[in-house]
Amino acid sequence: MPEIKLVNVSKRFGKIVAVDNVSLQVRDKEYFSLIGPSGCGKTTLLRIIAGLVEPDEGDIHIDNNLVNKVPPEDRGIGFVFQTYALFPHMDVWDNVMYGPRVKGWEETKSGKVGDEMLRMVRLDERLDAFPNELSGGMMQRVALGRALTAGAKLLLLDEPLGALDAKIRFELRYDLHKLVKDLGLTAIHVTHDQSEAMAISDRIAVMRKGMILQVGTPQELYNNPEHIFVANFIGQNNFLEGSVVKTDDDKVQIELSGGLTVSSSSTLKKVGERVVLAVRPEIFTIEKGHTNRPNSLLGVVERLIYEGTNIRYEVRLENKDIVVVERPSLTEEWFNTGDGVTVSFPSEKSRIFAYPSEGLGKELAVG
Repeated sequence: MPEIKLVNVSKRFGKIVAVDNVSLQVRDKEYFSLIGPSGCGKTTLLRIIAGLVEPDEGDIHIDNNLVNKVPPEDRGIGFVFQTYALFPHMDVWDNVMYGPRVKGWEETKSGKVGDEMLRMVRLDERLDAFPNELSGGMMQRVALGRALTAGAKLLLLDEPLGALDAKIRFELRYDLHKLVKDLGLTAIHVTHDQSEAMAISDRIAVMRKGMILQVGTPQELYNNPEHIFVANFIGQNNFLEGSVVKTDDDKVQIELSGGLTVSSSSTLKKVGERVVLAVRPEIFTIEKGHTNRPNSLLGVVERLIYEGTNIRYEVRLENKDIVVVERPSLTEEWFNTGDGVTVSFPSEKSRIFAYPSEGLGKELAVG
């Protein structure tokens, strides 16, 4: 079964560095995702693995074989493109069955595989339809079914669910993950949707400006981001600027603007160091009036947003910073615009980052 290894891979298009010295290992039978903002290089990296784009530097290994000069059709890969790339003169069945027929599979075997794939992508009742008779989402599902019937052990997926409506996308991503696991495939899934990647991936690589910032399980990336950008791109975060004023064995005390002080778990920062404190919205506790909990900050509710299962409060603190607090909507107490509140958080649930040299705004920018 295929394991993929990239060593110091780079690709430039004129002055644009699309992939910048990337080294990466995708394990055998792993469902791996590449995520990042548009233009970060994830699709280019996927096309390099497929052999559709030749790297300027670096090596690509598939199943311990160097494949830099191996053509795409000999790499044992199934590719689902962002664009559907279907045969317009073939109906759904013939598009899906193209791979098995080219490979000379026995008709009974290929037919069984085709039936299974079409049921999985919910097109088993549209076998006779041609691409121009299908919606964009349906065409993407045909493309997915065609890649899966080809018998490849490595599946490359470039935004495979992007054209689907929300409900089908939500359901199909779990079907796709289950199928990949049941068939013992290795899959690399490119998406800009971090919730999609978090739901189905064994591991994820977060990309920005052609580089990989961090690789880890969804839990590792969410709970222990190594970069401010990762902390912001995976889930959501509140970022508060401050300076370290005191250090203990397992905590640092941080002075925010306006003289507000909080503490956070860290042993790596020094007194006087400028830092960014990150606290996720769901970590905050919010209560009316003044409380004496650790890390309590007074503020006023400026806005509330009802999201069904959750309520998001925007709270302006005494120092004019705004934090977002997310609480379950079934909680006993709701707060209204204008309410004076206290928000607080446990030290061990926060993260501290060194203040970025180019400024916090540029570090968080997705463009």
